[in-house]
Order: sequence, then structure tokens, then C-alpha cells
Amino acid sequence: MQPTADDVLRAFRGDELRLFIAAASITIGLVAVAFSLIRQRFDRLLSFFAWFSALYGAQLWMQSSMHSLMAHPSPLLDKVQMALEFFVSIPAFQFFGVSGLVGRTGRVIVYLVCLVEMCLIGAIFLGLPLQLLDHLNSVCIIAGSVSLVILAFREPVVEKGSAVFRAGLLVFVGFVLWTNGALLLGHRTSIELYGFAVFLCCIGYVAAKRALERDLRLSSIQKELDVARRIQLSILPTAFPVSEHFTVAARYLPMTSVAGDFYEFIYTESGTVGLLIADVSGHGVPAALIASMVKVAIQSQRHHAANPDRLIAGVNEVLCGNTQNQFVTAAYAYLDPDCGELCYAAAGHPPMLLLREGQISQVEENGLVLALSSSAIYTSTKRPLLKGDRLLLYTDGVVEAANADEEEFGHERLSSLLRTSENMTAEEAADLILNTVRGWSSAQADDLTVLVCDYKRNP
Repeated sequence: MQPTADDVLRAFRGDELRLFIAAASITIGLVAVAFSLIRQRFDRLLSFFAWFSALYGAQLWMQSSMHSLMAHPSPLLDKVQMALEFFVSIPAFQFFGVSGLVGRTGRVIVYLVCLVEMCLIGAIFLGLPLQLLDHLNSVCIIAGSVSLVILAFREPVVEKGSAVFRAGLLVFVGFVLWTNGALLLGHRTSIELYGFAVFLCCIGYVAAKRALERDLRLSSIQKELDVARRIQLSILPTAFPVSEHFTVAARYLPMTSVAGDFYEFIYTESGTVGLLIADVSGHGVPAALIASMVKVAIQSQRHHAANPDRLIAGVNEVLCGNTQNQFVTAAYAYLDPDCGELCYAAAGHPPMLLLREGQISQVEENGLVLALSSSAIYTSTKRPLLKGDRLLLYTDGVVEAANADEEEFGHERLSSLLRTSENMTAEEAADLILNTVRGWSSAQADDLTVLVCDYKRNP
């Protein structure tokens, strides 16, 4: 006989709360599973809670009058429903076991309860009396729950969230004990779902509280990073001094709030110019702190500004033993317009590019990266400096920027780009290089720093 609309409406009204809790429980379980997949990291506590919540919701649905109206009664369905009721206990106890509240003894109890439940599920389909198995399940649930609650409440409460979680758990276990105790006395009750609803609310409170605390911590960290970013920007030159002979454009784009790239100008009243660029290994705050040390080291070596090899060696001596096993690459070019000469030295840094009359050449004279050995030896190379020359110093993030196919931007593209910029100003050339590299890369994977220096032609 098909149920009438009145039967369905009557069943729905009688089970409104049960159906609501069942739907909420299944939804929470599915959301927890989705969250685990998004995180791409297996969390046992979250996983067991997800299965427990979803299965408990399914159990509530199968116990509802709506399900009874829709399903055709059969012995197999009765067995499946009882097996589900027994199976729900397994993720529930496993959740209890990995919650950190019950210790090693509690985990042993959890394993024993789960083993008994699996045996009872097997006995269902072997044909043992269902009423006997239902009573045995109640005894197992009562014994396991009481033991775990005693173990859980032996430890002191260290935070409010733990107290709320324990309170919700205690309420739920109390309702479970009531339901299973009544079943052993021959009475079936349906109040367990109220305890479960309270437990879900407590877990929701704890999750919301921890999420809020995490957001506050992240906000505080972000504020500190913003301050660190402003401090780091303050140690970089704001602009190149007005010069009769040179124009310099600098572009600095960190990957994160703070970065390990650094550059400095050493300008003298006689018109000579020193250009330094450095790149600390790694990213973020540690690299930024070492970049600040590079600033201090360079200031201590300014008297060697006219000797790039000695300046680089001096910076290396200051950094050695103070960088916590991180290293620094650097390049320094000294430009003397009176002598028409540039002098260059570097420490493991990409070569400087020189654009002269439409032709690109590399200027390279590398020694060991900084901060590895205080006895490292550095040498410099000299080149003629002609009016109209354009120099390009950059960090490896420029040439190693990769597109979606993991193809690097490379030195050849950078050289071609520099050649294209021949008729542009230094500012325009720097913007062209930085914007082209950013457009090439699918995502910025390193700090980007570019220095473009023009040796002015005669007016």
C-alpha cells in the first residue's frame, strides 16, 4: 500500500528535528571530507569526525518514520540498519582515540571496542539473533564510553576550547549511556540525537573559536610583515642622486612581503658611481634579515668603493659565520667617467649585461658566493666605459622566471629585451624588463630586482 500525502506529512512533522539533525550531520561530514581534500593533507581527527558525522546522520535517517514509509520492510534491511548502527561506533571511538584526551590506554580500549563491533557486524549476517547482538552492542558501547570518559577527564583543562569540547562530549556520552542502558532494560528511546546535536554545536564553537584565533594571529603577523616591509624598503635607496654622467633606474619586486634582494648606490662628489646588487638565498623574513646585514656590511666597506674585488672580499668577511648557513650572491660595478672605465667584481652572481651600439656583451668575473668561506679570493675585471653605454644588473629571479610550460625566461630573452630598449630611457627600459618578465611567468617564484644604468651621451 502506497503512503498517502497525509501519511508523509504526518511522518515529516513527527520527525522534523530528527531529519534536521540528520541533514546537518551528513552535511557537516561531507564538508569535513571536502576540507581534507582541499588541504591535501590527511588529518586523522578530521577524517574520523567526518565519517562519524556522515554515518550518524545516515543512521538517524534510517531510524526516521519517513524512511519507514519509503522503504519496504525486509529482514535484509533490518540487518543492514543494525549493521550501520554498530558501524557508526567505529569512527566515533576512533575519533575519541585520536583526540589526544585518552592516552595510550584509551587507544587500546578504542581498538578493542572497534574489534568487538566488527565481530558483532559479522555475526549479524551469520544469522545470530538480532536482539542478542543489540544487547551485546549496548554493553560494549557502555563499557567503552565509561572507560574513555574517565580517562579523558583525568587530564586538567588547559584552555576554554578544550573545556567546551569535553562538556559536549560528556553530554553526548551521557545520552548514549542513557539510550543503551534503557535498551538493556527493554525500553527504546530516541533522545541520543539531542546529545549528538549538543556535541555538534560544541565542536562548531571550538572550530569557530580556533578559526577566529588563527585569523587574529594571521592578522597580527601580516601587520608585523607590513612593518618589516616598510623597514626593508627604507634601507633601499629611494632614488639615484642627480648625476652629470649617469642615470640609474631601479625596480624591486619582492615575492613576499619581505625579500632577500638588495641593491645600493655608492655615489661620490667626484662623479664616480658604485652599483651593487645582492641576492640572499631563500625567501621571506630570514632572507630579509640577512639582506639588512648586507647593507651594514657594505657601509663598513665604502672606503673600498673604487676597488670592487676588495669591497666584495670585505663584505664576505663581515658576513661569514653570521648568516645561519645561508649564502649571498652579489655583483658590484664601479664606474669612473673621468678615466672612461668600469671595474667589476662578483660573487656567484649572474653576469652584468652591457649594451653598446646595439650589441650585447656579458661582463663576468665571479668568485665564490658570499658567507661560505672567509678566505675566499675575489678578482675584478676592467672594461672601457663609453658614452651611450647601458648596463644591466639583475638578480637570478629575472632569468629563472618560468612560464606555464616551466620554460625559463633565460639570458637570451633578457639580452634581446635589453637590445630592444636601446632607444628608451633607463626608467622605460627597467619597466619594460620587469613587466615582460612578470608577463612571462605564470606565478612569481622569486624576488625580482633590476638596475639599469645609462652613461649619458654628450648633450
